[in-house]
Amino acid sequence: MNPPTTRILIADDHEVVRHGVRELLSAHPGWETCCEASSGRDVVEMAQEERPDVAILDLSMPGLNGIEATRQILKTSPETRIIIFTMHETEDLVREVFRAGAHGYVLKSDAGTHLVAAITAVLEGRHFCSTKLSEWIFEGFLRAAGSGPRETPAEDTLTPRERETVQLLAEGQSNKEVAAILGISVKTVETHRSMIMRKLRLRSFSDLVRYAIRNHIIEA
Repeated sequence: MNPPTTRILIADDHEVVRHGVRELLSAHPGWETCCEASSGRDVVEMAQEERPDVAILDLSMPGLNGIEATRQILKTSPETRIIIFTMHETEDLVREVFRAGAHGYVLKSDAGTHLVAAITAVLEGRHFCSTKLSEWIFEGFLRAAGSGPRETPAEDTLTPRERETVQLLAEGQSNKEVAAILGISVKTVETHRSMIMRKLRLRSFSDLVRYAIRNHIIEA
């Protein structure tokens, strides 16, 4: 009897990247690409409908970044194993990815050697980190998570809706456009915007954009 097929979702806003990952996966027996997405909001909807075994998410996707998409996917499809696939490599970013609930972190420059290993690892219930920062980063983080209170990063004080609003505003969407995308009133968007500026101690829209770029919420 053949083992069950592993269904994998690929999300990246660049078609050439999705094609490359698809080709890499097609060479592995028993793995199939069940669907592809080019934006964060699309991938959340697809994951809810398809319930893939593994989701490979670009970090910087329009509309909803990979970290926020991870949080939302795990709410509706907690069995899905999530791998963040990115060109960015900083200790803070790796920690944030695993804190959001992702199971793997693979650099795009390491795709040829590490992506298959990452999928195998997460399917076996393990975490995987391909960066030069290595395993000790999230192992140390996991130990620290149970060791008592820690200083809360500023972004952790934002609500999920406020984090979504940050990205949409930083991408250049107007208050009205943000309201339409999120299904809320313009007044509510204005309230979110004011709270975001206060919580993050930002003084201008330019500060908000710089914050979003610095934290890899949007691409520069």
